[in-house]
Amino acid sequence: MKKHHQDIRDLIYVHLNQSDQYVLSYGIEFSEFAAAFSGSLNHLLLLKHKFDDADFNMHTLLEFCPEERIPKLTNEDVFAYGDFCWIDFIEEDVLNELTGQEMAELLYLGHQKQHLKVPFYNKLGNRFVYLADEDGYFNKTYYRSIKDFFHVLSEAVSGKLGTLKLEKSILGIRRKREYPSINKDILLSLTPFMKEGICISLRDIDLQRNRLEIPIWVIGDFASMDDMMEEYQKLSREACHAKMIFDKKTKEWKLAVI
Repeated sequence: MKKHHQDIRDLIYVHLNQSDQYVLSYGIEFSEFAAAFSGSLNHLLLLKHKFDDADFNMHTLLEFCPEERIPKLTNEDVFAYGDFCWIDFIEEDVLNELTGQEMAELLYLGHQKQHLKVPFYNKLGNRFVYLADEDGYFNKTYYRSIKDFFHVLSEAVSGKLGTLKLEKSILGIRRKREYPSINKDILLSLTPFMKEGICISLRDIDLQRNRLEIPIWVIGDFASMDDMMEEYQKLSREACHAKMIFDKKTKEWKLAVI
């Protein structure tokens, strides 16, 4: 039941594992992740990739994407890479300090998408570990600060809304409009639900004259996104558990838990 990445963009699944500092997700792509940290991502050590403009590090025998080439990487069809895995680092010199044990842990991360130990290395100074199988379809992302995840989610939802072209002008032409980022406090209040696993459905938006409502279902913990989609299709026929509501007049977001 795997879908092309065009179909990924109107549904977000999030399962938050706070103790191990990672998020499993569907529907958030690398381009959206990178846009959320525009200009502040460090170099990327590429554990699994097909980027043809990477540099090579002799110590690790791995390729890396320098910070200045990240915009080029975000324009690639990363979904088509299949596996796309990386860890960020502050400067190339620190790669040369990695021990055999640390390199083994990094290779294991890229190969198994599992950690042997929680993968934050002081010498690398990494904020993230990004492990994707068909980017946007199955992503496992480790966050040194979980606040960074809430920032990604906030930016991704408002960005997706802007591309959906939900509303028609007087002439009947669908128009793109800008939506403000969702207040982080709203997303933080969803944390208990995220620990169980939620779907945020832009395909089921209730568009009203003065507001729009985005339904959220608590759906459970899934390692298989095929299984998650089947469960979503069943649950989406039932009443949702919460809604994010955008007031078009005040340009503000609020949360309603049902």
